[in-house]
Amino acid sequence: MIKEHEQIDDLQLKGLKLIQDRTLFCFGMDAVLLSNFSKIKEKSSVIDLGTGNGILPMLLYGKYKASKIVGLEIVKKNSDIAKRNVILNKAEKIIEIINEDIKNVKSVFEKGKFDYVITNPPYKKRNSGLININEEKAIAKHEIKCTLEDVISMTSYLLKDLGVIYMVNRPERLADSIELMRKYKIEPKVIKFVQPYSNKKPNLFLISGVKYGKVFLNVETNLIIREQNGEYTKEVLAMYGIERGE
Repeated sequence: MIKEHEQIDDLQLKGLKLIQDRTLFCFGMDAVLLSNFSKIKEKSSVIDLGTGNGILPMLLYGKYKASKIVGLEIVKKNSDIAKRNVILNKAEKIIEIINEDIKNVKSVFEKGKFDYVITNPPYKKRNSGLININEEKAIAKHEIKCTLEDVISMTSYLLKDLGVIYMVNRPERLADSIELMRKYKIEPKVIKFVQPYSNKKPNLFLISGVKYGKVFLNVETNLIIREQNGEYTKEVLAMYGIERGE
């Protein structure tokens, strides 16, 4: 199960574990935040666009009782690790990993196949910022293999009517996200900003939208990640099932 440069990490969730390759893009706090922000109904179908090593399908598998979770990943190295993570956690009956380009989903899935789309897309536009010399890491961070519009347009295709998307992104992409969601008939419903500290500006936002949903947007209270002393806040610890005494 384990190859060179790989390690097994404990997800601290119902005994689930995750194989990660230290030379590839490893999951961070954003995956945990997105899985906690998502609300997946029992016996529903979910697809994660850009699943990487399968972290989001695994977290959703531990938190909810979906009948089917699909992880779509273009990088073969990542999809191979994701498939081994499914086997490692004996989740083959629920989770399926598919090595495919998001732009080809119409040839793989019928329209309106899923109740939910969850995605942690590349944050940066192709020609913005420094691009990592490691191709797999660059693909995860920059719009090299797909754009935000690719993600949202294919989301609209994949979702059932009144299906829901849950997404995490950087604040500088908020206007783009709302504009594209409405372009493809997805109505933004909830936004939650994430701050590293209470005295720092948000560095992430979480957003949900409903395909053909009614117009109404709820901006939730900001989530603070750390106290001023560097410890995680109670809200973040609760995501890991940890209680902190005063």
